[in-house]
Amino acid sequence: MNTLPTLILQMQRMGDIILSFPLFLWLGRTHPRSPLRVVAEPLFYDQLTKVSPSVFYLPWTEQEHIEARDYRLVLNLSHRPEAAALAGRVRARQRLGPVAEPDGCLRVLGDWQLYRAALTANNRHNRFHWAELNALDCVGLDLIGATRFDPPRDDGGDRPVGLFLGASEEAKRPDPAFWAQLAGELQRRGLKVVLLGGPDDTPLAKEVRRLHGGTLADMCGQWTLRQFAAAGQTLSLLVTPDTGPMHLAAWTGLKVLNLSMGPVNPWETGPYQPGHYVLRADMACLDCWQCRFAHPRCRGRFQPGPVAYLAQKLARGAPARLAPPPGTRLYRTERTPEGLYMLAELGAGAARVSNHLGELWRGAFGMFFGLWGQERPRRSWLELERQHPGAARMFRTELAELAGLMRQAMTAPFEPQGGFWRAVSPMLRPLSGHMHMRLDNQDCTGPAWRGCLDMLEGLRGVVG
Repeated sequence: MNTLPTLILQMQRMGDIILSFPLFLWLGRTHPRSPLRVVAEPLFYDQLTKVSPSVFYLPWTEQEHIEARDYRLVLNLSHRPEAAALAGRVRARQRLGPVAEPDGCLRVLGDWQLYRAALTANNRHNRFHWAELNALDCVGLDLIGATRFDPPRDDGGDRPVGLFLGASEEAKRPDPAFWAQLAGELQRRGLKVVLLGGPDDTPLAKEVRRLHGGTLADMCGQWTLRQFAAAGQTLSLLVTPDTGPMHLAAWTGLKVLNLSMGPVNPWETGPYQPGHYVLRADMACLDCWQCRFAHPRCRGRFQPGPVAYLAQKLARGAPARLAPPPGTRLYRTERTPEGLYMLAELGAGAARVSNHLGELWRGAFGMFFGLWGQERPRRSWLELERQHPGAARMFRTELAELAGLMRQAMTAPFEPQGGFWRAVSPMLRPLSGHMHMRLDNQDCTGPAWRGCLDMLEGLRGVVG
């Protein structure tokens, strides 16, 4: 059995480290004698060691120590150039993720790591969660599907509701007026409220208290992450935008109501464990990489009163039936039959075309990369045809156009910076974007073209 260590480069933010925790568990089970070493930022991992799976964390500054060993696998989950350079220098039997070659050329190794790289500005129809994309190149689907997480605590008592105010971008969180009104509505319903956030969120909390005008417990900037995780054991619910602390809450069993707004995709970064809730605007422009409006219009669909009503139900024990507030859609985090992440819609909202396209593309890429056969995407295609026949006809037409573009591209020099992937409608861009990235990543070699043509033919076989 291989006893060489495994090296993970996770030099992103706190939430990214937490979304790597399932990977750490799975690698520990598949290679129990391969010690797992994780290069990360001490600012984040120092506060997470008590809740992290058993790994050995190292700071980036320990490069000499890191490079002194041989490794079974180096998996780079970071976007930083220095991480790619390190992944290229260490001695490893296998490399995955972005890797800098000796001449400085950057390659992305691994089908699923390349798939994720191609999602940049092109993730509208992605249905694979970040926690899964971290792992699928090196962990079997059977192990992922067999993993069971404990459900979130459901005490149904009088424990306070936490409101986590901040996010990495202003567009991804409610404004102070919303938080102030939500706190008031929760208090009016007999719930105790605690404002939560990091040191950078203290001005926001101050404004929330001013607008509220009453008494509010404010712990913004006063707890470390370790203290936040411990204090979460005393809360009934955390209402939060998409943040690192949201993932910490979900990992430690605190029930989450994620207010998913702005340029985020909860299929990628929603609370990963089953049994949590995601509230989204009922709009067609969701899952954007970057909002095209001056102010994200989805934020206006979240109204404090109806959100407070929903939060009250969740805090006091979720009933069997829940309905979304007006102008929104409500989801519960669940699993597909294969054990992959799923947002199950609650209520009577009609399924959007984008939902069916997302499942079709999940099935197609799973077929391309060997997770399952043609039957899985075929079922999704037949459902798209049944529910949205016009969209299915357009898909077939666009697929034929993409095949024509491929024939043209093979007879002329391929331009990596060109607009090949944008030359088809958004419903086909998951494939055109991935093919564009694959050709660039493999220098337009014969195997790269054959791989792209195989995917194209495989999809044509699915749609008939």
